[in-house]
Amino acid sequence: MASPLGRRNSGSEGPNAESRRVLALEREAVTLVDRMPELLMEAARIASTVAQGIHGRRRAGPGETFWQFRQYQSGENASLVDWRRSASSDHLFVREREWEAAHTLYLWPDISPSMDFKSHLAPVTKRDRALVLALASAELLVRGGERVALLAQMLPTASRNAVTRIAETIVANANSEHTQKSLPPNAGLNRFSGLILFSDFLAPVHAIRERLEGYAGVGVGGHLVQIIDPAEETLPYHGRTEFLTPSGSQRWVADRVESLRPKYQARFAAHRAELAEMAKRFGWSLLTHHTDRPASEPLLSLLMRLNGSAQGYRWIASSSDSVTTDGKERTR
Repeated sequence: MASPLGRRNSGSEGPNAESRRVLALEREAVTLVDRMPELLMEAARIASTVAQGIHGRRRAGPGETFWQFRQYQSGENASLVDWRRSASSDHLFVREREWEAAHTLYLWPDISPSMDFKSHLAPVTKRDRALVLALASAELLVRGGERVALLAQMLPTASRNAVTRIAETIVANANSEHTQKSLPPNAGLNRFSGLILFSDFLAPVHAIRERLEGYAGVGVGGHLVQIIDPAEETLPYHGRTEFLTPSGSQRWVADRVESLRPKYQARFAAHRAELAEMAKRFGWSLLTHHTDRPASEPLLSLLMRLNGSAQGYRWIASSSDSVTTDGKERTR
C-alpha cells in the first residue's frame, strides 16, 4: 500500500528529468545536513527524559551492579563469600552481580521520499521523527552498555560518540541510492542480534515480508516502529482534492474525497493488520506512532519492551498484535 498523500512537484517530465531528480536529491541532502544538529539536540533531550532504568538483564552474571545475596553452597570458592554480610548471620553469603553482557542492536531510520510528508495535523515530517527516534534509541542503548550500529552502513560500537557517528553516517549517505528506497537494506547479521526499524511501512506487505524474512530466518529479533502522519490514517479532507505520489510524477484528483473515507480507512486498517500478522509470525513486535504525539511515547514503549523481556535485551512479541502509543487504537 502506498500513501496517496504527497507534495506537489512543479516540474514536468522531459529530457532533463534525471537532472532535476539529482538536483532534488542534493537539496534533500543539504536540508538534512542543516537539520541534523537540531535533530541531535532533540534526540538527546528525549533520551534524557526517559533514561531512568535503561540497564540491567534481571539475572545474575558478570557485571558491576549489585544483584542480590544468596547463601554460600558447599564446594564454591571461599573468595566468593561476602564476609561483611556473613558476619551478621549464622550463614555464609555470596554477593551476586547483575548480568551486563552487551547486546548488539542495528537501527534503520527510513529517510526515503515517502517519509518527507507533514500534514496540517502534525508538527513534524515522518522523516524527522524517524531520525529523532533512531538517534534517541541509540543514545539510550549506548548508555545501557549496548552496541549499536546503522544497518548495513557501519560496524557496531559502544562508544559514547556512537550517536554522532550514526548521524554523520546518515548525512554522508543521504543521497545514496539505497536511502531513496522505503525497504531496509540487506545485511548479514549475527543470530540473536536485534533490529529496530523506523518507517511508515506503507510499501506492499509482501515486499516488506520478503525483505525481512532473511533476518527473521537467522534468529534476528526485530521491532517495527510504524511512523504515521495522522492525516494518512484518517483522510481528513473535504471536497475536490488532488493527491500526488512522493516524487510528484503521478497525480489523482478526487471530486468528493470525503466519500472515499470509509473505504480508505478500511484499507489502511487491513494493511496494518497484515503488518501485525507478519510481525507476529516472525516473533517480532509492531508499534504504531503518530507524528502529532510526543516522540518520548514510542521511545518509552521500546524501553519497556526491552526491560520486560525474560531474556534481557532480546525482542519478544507482545501479547497484542499491534500497539499504538497515543490511545487511538489498541488491539488485544
